[in-house]
Amino acid sequence: MITKTPGAVVQPTSVEDVVATVNFARENHFELSIKGGGHNIAGLALSDGGVTLDFSLMRQVDVDAQAGTASVQPGCKLGDVDRATQAHGLAVTLGFVSETGVGGLTLGGGFGYLTRQFGWTVDDLIEVQLVTAAGAVVKASRDQNDELFWALRGGGGNFGVVTEFVFKTHQIGPEVTAGLIAWSADEAEAVTELYRRITDTAPRELTVAMLMRNAPPAPWLGEEHHGRPMIAFVVCHTGSPAQAEVDLAEVRAHGEPWADLIQVKEYTAQQSMLDPTQPKGMHYYWKSEFIPDLSDELLADYRAQLDGMEAPANQIILFHIGGALAEFDEDDGAMGNRDAAFVCAIASMSAADGPIQANKEWVRSSWTTLQKYSTGGNYINFQTADEHADRLAGSYRGSLARLSGVKAKWDPDNLFRVNRNIEPA
Repeated sequence: MITKTPGAVVQPTSVEDVVATVNFARENHFELSIKGGGHNIAGLALSDGGVTLDFSLMRQVDVDAQAGTASVQPGCKLGDVDRATQAHGLAVTLGFVSETGVGGLTLGGGFGYLTRQFGWTVDDLIEVQLVTAAGAVVKASRDQNDELFWALRGGGGNFGVVTEFVFKTHQIGPEVTAGLIAWSADEAEAVTELYRRITDTAPRELTVAMLMRNAPPAPWLGEEHHGRPMIAFVVCHTGSPAQAEVDLAEVRAHGEPWADLIQVKEYTAQQSMLDPTQPKGMHYYWKSEFIPDLSDELLADYRAQLDGMEAPANQIILFHIGGALAEFDEDDGAMGNRDAAFVCAIASMSAADGPIQANKEWVRSSWTTLQKYSTGGNYINFQTADEHADRLAGSYRGSLARLSGVKAKWDPDNLFRVNRNIEPA
């Protein structure tokens, strides 16, 4: 979907390399992009004809189990952090595809299976080390450069190049009760009602995402189901196996599942379970909205989006996030959006010779139908290259002027503009 060719790619191995690259780009008026560890749906990791700062060689994770912290270099993927922290029975609140880059996920806010317990990913962020547009190395935290720290917690790569993230960790795993359970889409009405009941009463240790798609040709599904419409729950319960059995009893007893893969497993296995749904080299197009609740009307419109969907890999997801994030002040970090209880994500995927335009039209049509149920906010990390300025404003919902002020202080000439760009005030 993205066609960009940088004029130069720099792969730093030190903070000094990053400073030199930032100074070089600024002094020679080159466009500068920053590639962390993983993918970006809008192609914002690359600069066409400019300089791309690629952190592939900076992937160290240092865990201080006694202090309960993890120091993470910007080239890390989620899997790097999960493996390092789980060696101590710890975890950071991260996303749910292990090939995602930690840097982009964090700077855009971040959510995953642990959000209901601990908040956005940026709610785990303690401190960052940053190279500024002027080439200075600074630190930002709640006690040092606090306004910059506020902006970095959701405002993206607009304010500098982060060379170290320091996160607090939580005691999670190493085993959880997790997996996927799927039914025929013929049961969609009953399953969506089940989803509403489960999410209404779920303890925070339980996160359930619901998705609709055509069944993949996966070995865990009978061949007779391949290509047929299905509805599924992806679940992660971080409590005891006994409590998980109680909390998931109604789910596992419901109807006649095509497959039930829920089991006690390693947390790292759950964190990488969905990786096969995001293969490299495909054409992706997404839309998202934050949702406050599950009304009858929303669930009916949600179910209707599967009608006529012929693409094999397109899907529409409701991901439950309500819980701890609402216990922080709304302005505690630029991410905001603390009235969100669910993320609604509408996603298409096809090969280069596939129905790319038809997929995009399906995403836009479904999004148009479901947008009326939104809080008014959307997830900045799921924005595509063709999003309009109002979508950026929707992500920050009243904080855009404050972000522009921080941008004016730290990057007045907009060196860091290959992103969902915030103009300096």
